[in-house]
Amino acid sequence: MINTGVFNYVNVLDKAADAAWMRNDAISNNIANVDTPNYKRQDVSFETELRHALRSSKYVSLDAKVEAINSGRLSHIEPRTYLDHTGFSYRLDGNNVDIDTENVELASNEIKYNALVQSIDQEFKNIKSVIK
Repeated sequence: MINTGVFNYVNVLDKAADAAWMRNDAISNNIANVDTPNYKRQDVSFETELRHALRSSKYVSLDAKVEAINSGRLSHIEPRTYLDHTGFSYRLDGNNVDIDTENVELASNEIKYNALVQSIDQEFKNIKSVIK
């Protein structure tokens, strides 16, 4: 993480991209274990925590909210892997992975990750244009 106001958005986008990468690993793991008895689906929690941090900020503008998050709370917002619906299984073998749902989630997460990387790239282009 870069500690200067110029990189506030880059830091938040970077953390979100890390979370999307972790989610990709979790979904891939779910797909790999689709036939494993008693396997429980994994997912990654991040967006809700980031949304909560943004909403709890006393500032009105998004720029001010992102700056406030970068000044202290961003290091506490960490993506975490958790078991989804641990007590739920619609299959007799105890596995709760639905391959169709996982494939949709994987495609959706790829789009999100690519958008985050493009946003980071755009932020660096903006910084570069200001420097010129």
